[in-house]
Amino acid sequence: MQRYDATSIEAKWQEAWTLADTFKAERDPSKPKYYVLEMFPYPSGRIHMGHVRNYTMGDVIARYKMSTGHNVLHPMGWDAFGMPAENAAMAIGGHPKDWTYSNIADMREQMKPLGLSIDWSREFATCDVEYYGKQQALFLDFLDEGLVYRKNAVVNWDPVDMTVLANEQVEAGRGWRSGALVERRELTQWFFKISDHSEELLGALDGLDNWPAKVKLMQENWIGKSRGLQFAFSTIDAPDGHDRIEVYTTRPDTLNGASFVGISPDHPLAKLLEKDNAEMLAFNEDCRKGGTTAEEIETAEKKGFDTGLRVRHPFDTAWELPVYIANFIMMDYGTGAIFGCPAHDERDFEFATKYALPITSTYLPSEESSPKLEEAYVPAKTEKVFYNGGFAGEQWQTGNEAIDAAIAFCEENGIGQGVTKYRLRDWGLSRQRYWGCPIPVVHCSDCGVVPEKKENLPIELPYDVTFDTPGNPLDRHPTWRNCSCPKCGSPAQRETDTMDTFVDSSWYFARFTSPNAETPVDMADAEYWMNVDQYIGGIEHAILHLLYSRFFARAMKITGNLPAKAIEPFDALFTQGMVTHAIYKRDGQNGRPVYYYPEQVDLKEGKAFLKEDGSEVDIIPSAKMSKSKNNVVDPLNIISAFGADTARWFVLSDSPPERDVEWTASGAEASFKHLGRVWSICDRISEMDKDAKGEGDEDLLREMHKAIRDVTLGVESFGFNAAIAKLYGFTATLTKSKASHKTQREAIMTLAQLMAPMTPHLAEDIWAHQGGEGLIIDAPWPIADEAMLIESNVTLPIQINGKRRAEITVHKDMPKEEVEKIALSHEAVVKSLDGATPKKVIVVPGRIVNVVL
Repeated sequence: MQRYDATSIEAKWQEAWTLADTFKAERDPSKPKYYVLEMFPYPSGRIHMGHVRNYTMGDVIARYKMSTGHNVLHPMGWDAFGMPAENAAMAIGGHPKDWTYSNIADMREQMKPLGLSIDWSREFATCDVEYYGKQQALFLDFLDEGLVYRKNAVVNWDPVDMTVLANEQVEAGRGWRSGALVERRELTQWFFKISDHSEELLGALDGLDNWPAKVKLMQENWIGKSRGLQFAFSTIDAPDGHDRIEVYTTRPDTLNGASFVGISPDHPLAKLLEKDNAEMLAFNEDCRKGGTTAEEIETAEKKGFDTGLRVRHPFDTAWELPVYIANFIMMDYGTGAIFGCPAHDERDFEFATKYALPITSTYLPSEESSPKLEEAYVPAKTEKVFYNGGFAGEQWQTGNEAIDAAIAFCEENGIGQGVTKYRLRDWGLSRQRYWGCPIPVVHCSDCGVVPEKKENLPIELPYDVTFDTPGNPLDRHPTWRNCSCPKCGSPAQRETDTMDTFVDSSWYFARFTSPNAETPVDMADAEYWMNVDQYIGGIEHAILHLLYSRFFARAMKITGNLPAKAIEPFDALFTQGMVTHAIYKRDGQNGRPVYYYPEQVDLKEGKAFLKEDGSEVDIIPSAKMSKSKNNVVDPLNIISAFGADTARWFVLSDSPPERDVEWTASGAEASFKHLGRVWSICDRISEMDKDAKGEGDEDLLREMHKAIRDVTLGVESFGFNAAIAKLYGFTATLTKSKASHKTQREAIMTLAQLMAPMTPHLAEDIWAHQGGEGLIIDAPWPIADEAMLIESNVTLPIQINGKRRAEITVHKDMPKEEVEKIALSHEAVVKSLDGATPKKVIVVPGRIVNVVL
């Protein structure tokens, strides 16, 4: 009997697929197309088990669709620009380009042993000149259509990396790479006009039926459509030009509880007042050092500065409110000014308490509630509360009803207007770094900002740069920076800002349809391959990447770079869980923990002991794999020890794909043993007497067709673990089968086909071993015979005097008389009768047998 040798099997079949160009995708109008795509990786240098799980899921779908007659596009690329490469260059003295391409080569070689059905001929990296040159062409097209513009804006500034950071790149007030405290600065930046598409991006979510509901809700909240009131407070003795302070509020129903007016440190009035007030200037400068994320604003200590100005309440000119500069008000949200209602807003309550401002309740949980509050009372807008002197009189109303009433009152009395606003802001794409796509414009002293001519693209990054000085090396590269104006020919300077890496990943899916096209996208290829039928990636990309990609698809359609059907680029989206592993640690010196790799410990009776000295260490179960915690498992070690099919089988089998899966050595070993068992069954069947008769052929065939049905349903619904559970069961059935060689051969070949998307190498080997024609990947997917799914036997419970005592299995069409005979001969019935004759026997066909003593 031959032994399952994963190493030789997998190398053999990967070579066969390569020689046959099995996964090369070309347009074929005679076949239905299917485009499956996993979110492409950043080339960090090492793949991890999360990569294995993510790409295996996509590979299962791709291989299944190939077997069902689809023309499949399954590409791979690299999201290769960004700060990590520059940081590495500064740390090791190399160059970001060399570091990046070296990592790409390493990761490609690590991924190929997985046997993924990838068309490697379409591979590209976003740092390839051929790719980012086309991105520059898209930028110019967007500029022509007014989809991109330049303005001054307050941004997150990392003083160490010396670049702008998106809100999502600020963690606990610090830069995600440098760890430096982020500051707010006003810079001239390039922006995409994504906010103009807010309503369309929001409304189209309803049509994304094959997206997770939680992802659509996250995008809906991020776009943040709200109905509110825009009005103004009139100022008292304010500087010229500031006789009004415009405010937008989503809770006009609380205007009767107004306690103060707050403005942003970046509000024009604050900037004017600080010129003559050193203390106010210092306060504002301190505020500007803070970040701009909602999390920071919510958690930071609320600080204010009384400007000394007062405003009149719009309902009563005798009612004056103080004007504060407040650190929790951002200029790019609403109007940069708010009115504070401490009784019904947690931030306002904290602020008012700190500065001893009035706290007046406008609505209460009940008519008897005391108006004195110990904390802000913030009911849901759909909750009915008692409005104490509300806009429709004293009555019970939901917040939504009261808001509508307040807007109507203000409009009728000329106080303000009901307006719809969106939280979504225009996308700032400027980054002050080298390793990114250069923005293709120049700055001319005579012509201003001038787009580069398309015939001069690509604007290629210079290689001869240094990173020994903080800041953007492009600013220090005169031969690259200095150029001629494309419009007048005068001396000019290139834009030294480069594009946010979110730009690179917002259209790569379209480029994969025609990676060698002279234009960003070949329209004929895009018409054939788009949309992405199945997109797979982590939930951490649920907001910005997907939202930006949706905007880019629209912008590309507007500029003639994508067909109209691709306006929503991803037909179906799946967000997979993480791969986790236990953490092994103990407290070290100064209380700092020391972490140990899984291979450094032995596990005994639920405890972990260091191999080097036998001492016990703590176990933190099922934590996200992290290099900093040393709880990572190297996929290449797993492949070397067990084979790629084992790794693939395990990450798919242990839990539903949308949930986390914990990697365990015992689980990997069990998977390896199971695959070896399948191979042994194959080998046993090949040694059987070809002419010998067996028994139970029909039973085996019925189980085979059930497996076809259930595995097919599992794969199509992303229930990979359920499909694998069925394969385990069918394998057990085949192991015990006494059927003939012909039937067992059919069963093992069908089993191989059903396993092929998950364990393609083993499946190919079984197929070949049993004399299958060609490659299994080219064989059509098996189809369940509906007739074989109809059960010929039924199991009937036997009740004696109303209590269930036994059951029998009989043919579903067996006559009542025969069923009665079998039931009365059952050991449990005979024992209960004890020689007596039953008074009555009732047989309900297909349901039950009742014996009455």
